[in-house]
Amino acid sequence: MIEIPTVVRQKAMAVGAAGWLDELPTLIDNLAKQWTLTVGRAYSDSTEAFVTRVQLDDGTPAVLKLLVPRAADVAANEIEVLRRTKGEGCVRLLRYDASRNALLLERLGASLYELARPFEERLEILCATARRVWRPAPGAALPTGADKGRWLAEFIVEKWEQLDRPCSEAAVDDALTCAASRVASHADERSLLVHGDVHQWNALQDDGAFKLVDPDGLLAEAEYDLGILMREDPRELLAGDPRERARWLAARTGLDANAIWEWGVVERVSTGLLGTEVGLQPVAREMLAAADLVAE
Repeated sequence: MIEIPTVVRQKAMAVGAAGWLDELPTLIDNLAKQWTLTVGRAYSDSTEAFVTRVQLDDGTPAVLKLLVPRAADVAANEIEVLRRTKGEGCVRLLRYDASRNALLLERLGASLYELARPFEERLEILCATARRVWRPAPGAALPTGADKGRWLAEFIVEKWEQLDRPCSEAAVDDALTCAASRVASHADERSLLVHGDVHQWNALQDDGAFKLVDPDGLLAEAEYDLGILMREDPRELLAGDPRERARWLAARTGLDANAIWEWGVVERVSTGLLGTEVGLQPVAREMLAAADLVAE
């Protein structure tokens, strides 16, 4: 019997994929036979997919990832990123089946979260790792930064009402203004391949360095990835001037502090609302509380 993490189960129910939960044991069994895998223990902390340890027929440790099916091409986007990065900055893709939202990946070490590195060191590692991903990606079948900005704005408006307004109207207005600004600033010719979800749970050890897992995949300004770092660690953000983190990230990478700040505002509210919907607490409450204070 497989153990499905609570957040994954709630995510599947939220997107209307209850049937996928029922079919998951059969899907795992079929893939294990097709790819000659020995299935081990599942990871208990996954949020977007069922993820389990496996072993290849030659004894190589690997990971089987089965994404919760959604309307968007989530699996196809992740596969596109991993095929293009080829193990540089991101986890190496060994096999995949987009029709079944299935990816076979190299097995990496502990996450940056598990290693409990000091805050500033974590930011340095995440910046350095994200930069290994950023590259031109002509012809990539991925959403643009403008697409993502519009989608996030729509998501914020919809979920804020559905969830009985768990943050202030000022925070929502601030996020919508920032999203509109980033959409208007998008330029295809300046866009790069970006990861789209750079945080300490997605950075795993690899021979003394780190690689990122779970890429969303966008063709956008690199500042988008650093906006994710603005939404994370909300309590630390409010310990001083909240904009100082954006300035530090900009100085570290040579990017634009205002663009980093604006993406951070959007991501803080949207992720706080998503976390509220799927029960990812207390971090969702902390993000929305930070959004309220920033908007004030």
